[in-house]
Amino acid sequence: MDAFPIPPRRAACRNRSLPALMSVLGLGLAAAGCGTSSASDSSTVVVDMGYQSKTINTVTAGTLLRDRGTFERKLDAIGKASGVHYKVVWQDFPSGPPLTAQMIADKVDIGSMGDYPVLVNGSKTAQYPDAKSELVAVTGYNLRGSLNQVVVPKSSSAKTLADLRGKVVSTSLGSAGHGMLVKALRKNGMSPDDVKLLNQDPSVGASALEGKQVAALSQFVPWPQLMVFRGQGRLLYDGGANQVPTFHAVVTRQAFAEAHPEVMRAFLESVQDTTDYLNQHPLAAAERVAKITGIEPEVVYLYNGPGGLVTFDPTIKKALVEALAADLPFLKDLGSVEDLDLEKFVNDSYLREIYGSSYATASAKVSNPDLLKGQDPVCHTAVDDPGTASEVWFAGQETTGVAATPTCLLRQIAAHKGNVRAAYVPDAKNGTRMFATAATWVLDPARAANSRLLPFAVTVDADSYLAGHTGARELDYAAALAAA
Repeated sequence: MDAFPIPPRRAACRNRSLPALMSVLGLGLAAAGCGTSSASDSSTVVVDMGYQSKTINTVTAGTLLRDRGTFERKLDAIGKASGVHYKVVWQDFPSGPPLTAQMIADKVDIGSMGDYPVLVNGSKTAQYPDAKSELVAVTGYNLRGSLNQVVVPKSSSAKTLADLRGKVVSTSLGSAGHGMLVKALRKNGMSPDDVKLLNQDPSVGASALEGKQVAALSQFVPWPQLMVFRGQGRLLYDGGANQVPTFHAVVTRQAFAEAHPEVMRAFLESVQDTTDYLNQHPLAAAERVAKITGIEPEVVYLYNGPGGLVTFDPTIKKALVEALAADLPFLKDLGSVEDLDLEKFVNDSYLREIYGSSYATASAKVSNPDLLKGQDPVCHTAVDDPGTASEVWFAGQETTGVAATPTCLLRQIAAHKGNVRAAYVPDAKNGTRMFATAATWVLDPARAANSRLLPFAVTVDADSYLAGHTGARELDYAAALAAA
């Protein structure tokens, strides 16, 4: 890395007009303000980092990476050898659009955001040669699309999307949650015009759902399951039913990356290191992220734990790039993007330098590296099937317990004398990880003893199973626990 040339950080602001930035991104004056991020002398390189602390799918390029200090330590080592001082400035954003505005204004060099905002970022920054961005890495993904979901109030009578016809649904227009909803409506024989979309930030929409001001909330990680865990919502539709991959990624200003390849290498190595740490220590990582963000650790662990909803891997997968290509028409119809050449926008060359000859194999792998394993203490069988492996987090214990099946998990909970912080089970239909307490349970006496209790993430799937299995019956969590 010592061989990399290290030119000084340019101090001048681009002086783009505020109206132009506001017009491009539809943001307020404060979010689009232009300024300098210069250092006091030419021997200092300032690295302006943009991240979203509460978007837990980006923690390996944001919250957790920042907390661990790996990036700064790597830059310090480079600086000691080169005589250049590096200063990392972290900026926390609520969503992708304001981060993109600041990237255009030369206030962010590297940032992380979801797939739909990434496309907007690539399209909007392309209008400014010195702000033009490129996608250089992934943080986390879900190949089925289960990071985006629709929730309704717990008391809602809605069972399907059709039950939302004519009602108000809160979402963030142009987000992955919005795109998932449009695809879901069309997949189920409806039109986006069949519901009344209300454009709201996730936190505002969550409050609206809790106050029953809207009929449903369609959002991205972690908002749907956060509402479920807090008892403020019930899952109506899992985005995984669309079978469209969703992910979060890292974008950087191309000019900055070309001027400072040593920074890019240090950053992406830090992303790789943080990813390895999370996959090796998922519970500790979840508790740390929870402490920093205020999001309950049980919710963070649902996404970031073994077999969780997120697979953390910085390599750029073919399926994810194909998903971007499929998402472009939707954003074009909204007027959010113009043309974007994905072949030029997606740049895995920095990762290839880091991984070397192993990159092709790593990028082709799409299985979660962190899966539940062990021996079931109640059913006395190996925990080795991702489709049934379950997990319980007992209060006061520093580790979690595993179970071979959801039925075995309920037996383990029933036999335990203390409180349960959270229990996680895979959906019986598609394997989506969920809270056991939020599942619709079905008891099927015709099945083997260790698999008679089946959890379903959405009511409609439980109803479908019941229709095809005589003798099976629906249970709530308490009844399922008693039946175990």
